[in-house]
Amino acid sequence: MSKILGDNLPNIPWQDKPDGWKLPIWRYDQNPVIPRNPAEGIGRIFNSAVVPWQGAFLGVFRAETTTGRPFLYLGHSKDAVHWEFEHDMIHMHDENGYPRDPYYAYDPRCVKIDDTYYIIWCGDFDGAAIGLASTKDFKDFIRLENPFLPFNRNGVLFPRKVNNKYILLSRPSDSGHTPFGDIMLSQSPDLKYWGEHRVVMQKGGSGWWQGIKIGCGPAPIETDEGWLIFYHGVATTCSGFVYSFSSAILDRDCPSKVLYRCGRYGLTPEELYETTGFVPNVAFPVATLSDAETGRIAIFYGAADTVVALAFTTVDEIIKYTKDYSELVGLDGDEGLM
Repeated sequence: MSKILGDNLPNIPWQDKPDGWKLPIWRYDQNPVIPRNPAEGIGRIFNSAVVPWQGAFLGVFRAETTTGRPFLYLGHSKDAVHWEFEHDMIHMHDENGYPRDPYYAYDPRCVKIDDTYYIIWCGDFDGAAIGLASTKDFKDFIRLENPFLPFNRNGVLFPRKVNNKYILLSRPSDSGHTPFGDIMLSQSPDLKYWGEHRVVMQKGGSGWWQGIKIGCGPAPIETDEGWLIFYHGVATTCSGFVYSFSSAILDRDCPSKVLYRCGRYGLTPEELYETTGFVPNVAFPVATLSDAETGRIAIFYGAADTVVALAFTTVDEIIKYTKDYSELVGLDGDEGLM
């Protein structure tokens, strides 16, 4: 039996696995949980973060406004399924109190470390780059220094320090969406200065579903087997990209070392809300909720760059699947120093 090393979450959203379903991840049968036009002035919400908050749930959402530009909005929910959204976008200030809103912001992740929540997103810093902010109450948001130069996406913080350092996963790229396509790890003593970069996972392998590029999704979940991560992989077809996702397990003390990496996808676009939308054929995981007592994991993912969907697994099932179909690629199995 595998164990989640974390908090209990008795009110985690949940639905049992359907009879006859073969894959380790299954969809909520009432998807999407956030449809089109969810609030005034917002056409689409997708690729968004969800965290437990004061006995209920709070979300940091990628909201495509009716101007076509994405910004971050807060949402509130009692059950993590039915949501109400604040009318204004999240506003930020720098550490000296001066306003410092991002020019645009998308694909946020939200991670709690000690008593502080950190929001990581992709925005504009002379090109696509990772932004970082902190909050303790989801009312006051302090914009921190940008971790890296452009171009970079898919920034994901670990939920605790490792070897007394903050750990951040990212996916360096160029100004487009395809080149490079590997997951890197960077370390910091203070969330300001980043270095000791490592290669974590490289695209490719025998699984074509991750042959073009990969990128980390939700914050890693600490288990007794290692750090469980969900990540997306991209294939190219005659009609464009297809975004699927699966799982890997990283070493707890040296998280740039991959212990197991699933060569098969765990979920791929099949339902209409995944295959049809603003960007067809996308299942893009961004947030998880987990319950240590039961081992249940709820996965929030963006579908077709149009809506938010929900899926489920258990730590036992996903770890077994990851191990049973493990295939390490390139530098996955070492520290990634090159």
